[in-house]
Amino acid sequence: MNATTPTDDDSLRQAMHRVRTEVDKAVVGQAGTVTGLLVALLARGHVLLEGVPGVAKTLVVRSFARAVGLDTKRVQFTPDLMPGDVTGSLVYDARTGEFEFRPGPVFTHILLADEINRTPPKTQAALLEAMEERQVSADGASRTLPDPFLVAATQNPIEHEGTYTLPEAQLDRFLMKLVVGMPERDAEVSVLRLHAGGFSPRLLTGVSAVVTADEIRAAQDAAARVQVTDDVLGYVVDLARATRSAPSVELGASPRAATALLAAAKAWAWLNASSAVTPDHVQTMLMPTWRHRLQLRPDAQMEGVTADAVLQSVVQQTRVPI
Repeated sequence: MNATTPTDDDSLRQAMHRVRTEVDKAVVGQAGTVTGLLVALLARGHVLLEGVPGVAKTLVVRSFARAVGLDTKRVQFTPDLMPGDVTGSLVYDARTGEFEFRPGPVFTHILLADEINRTPPKTQAALLEAMEERQVSADGASRTLPDPFLVAATQNPIEHEGTYTLPEAQLDRFLMKLVVGMPERDAEVSVLRLHAGGFSPRLLTGVSAVVTADEIRAAQDAAARVQVTDDVLGYVVDLARATRSAPSVELGASPRAATALLAAAKAWAWLNASSAVTPDHVQTMLMPTWRHRLQLRPDAQMEGVTADAVLQSVVQQTRVPI
């Protein structure tokens, strides 16, 4: 694709900002979550949404998918869900006498993996190839997934009965982990006002597509072209190395985590009309991009230390390039 002109970038950026405005028609008080989804889409990444039931995790994703005009499918992850229920399976066709591949729900633009930690590791792992390689292998053939492709998975942080903790390898495939909290009082009043006015979360009344798939792909390409200086690259590496030596950390940020942070920072910089990534962009994206990648020492966890607190300390102690 040819490089876009500044004017093209401006129009694409305006289109992406319209997505946030459109989602606001259905979701109140979750602007940070919506922005995180947008950044992940621009960076060609995936998102893990963590929050207690009832804070609109599913509604945010469904509204976002409607606003960006992309196909979406929802899978409710349960203990008896099989890998083929997600990726697809071979089905015997009695008319032809042959087996044919029947695509699973993963063959969509935005896959909502609801309560992903409620299904066994075997089924969780079925998503690994799809998330990393953007393809599904079955019967000796690789089938490419639609482009754009984003997995938005949800999990409940407080209910652990009947759940399966996501392995580190899978957590690492999520570009960002967004913590969906309770809305402020005014936002919660606005939610009730929406419902009192007849808003239907099931029908998503009032939310419509404001961008096209072509515009999204063009915006992704534009975000990838944002410049990064060697000083900023060194800053990202210094932050990663600082997590590895932090006393409360057993496993720090890997080189893959550093590339993920860089991709998120470039997308955030582009959204803010910056031609180059700055340390501020890196710091803004640090916590959502790395909070799920750090493995804390057991004694630190028992003392109440959190990954967010460790990352805040790392930022404070790492020299910022001028």
